[in-house]
Amino acid sequence: MALYDLKTLLSENSYPGRGIVIGKSADGKKAMFAYFIMGRSENSRNRIFERFEGGMRTKAFDESKLSDPSLIIYNPFLQLGTTDIITNGDQTNTIYDFLKEGQTFEEALYTREFEPDEPNFTPRISGALYYGFNKEMFSYKLSILKSANGRGNACSRYFYNYTAENGIGHFIHTYKCDGNPIPSFYGEPEEIEMPNSAKELADICWNNLNNDNKVSLFVREVPLDGSEPTEIIINKNV
Repeated sequence: MALYDLKTLLSENSYPGRGIVIGKSADGKKAMFAYFIMGRSENSRNRIFERFEGGMRTKAFDESKLSDPSLIIYNPFLQLGTTDIITNGDQTNTIYDFLKEGQTFEEALYTREFEPDEPNFTPRISGALYYGFNKEMFSYKLSILKSANGRGNACSRYFYNYTAENGIGHFIHTYKCDGNPIPSFYGEPEEIEMPNSAKELADICWNNLNNDNKVSLFVREVPLDGSEPTEIIINKNV
């Protein structure tokens, strides 16, 4: 049994910020991940997710209201061969470029640090799913780059490696809870129980994220028998 229930973690936290969930379906047949964004400011809330060939981007819902694209407009998801990369910032592209050149997830993230948004110093969270031949098996990694003790003068980098287990996933998010400044996530990624399908995972996430602060959600389900993935995008702005 998993240590935490994702529904409870989300429903009891008004502002986890941006979050990544990665794990294996309860029936053991699918790899699944979810990525969501939230916002407190008009600029942060003025966004949607948009799929494109090989990845997914954030974009302004109303271009006339976009005041600052830095840190909020990026590619949260990119595909590179049998690897899926998911992050909360432009480090997605950094990881993609490093992996393409035969370097590692960790090497890529040692060139990056937390976001320069004082006083929050928002952590950079990243994940990667590595599929085996014909996708019959997979492993995954998570990372968080955060300000050491919230001072903004040093970066602490944490890396976590997982072998997929039936019905088990891990959840990492940028903020521990709401606040001013907003406290960074701390501790290991939270071990959670995974459902059987992308639809179930999307429902758990979207229905339990704070209604005022949630913005967009992306869920991807990859069958391990090599059949076609299922993807779900939900945008509050439509």
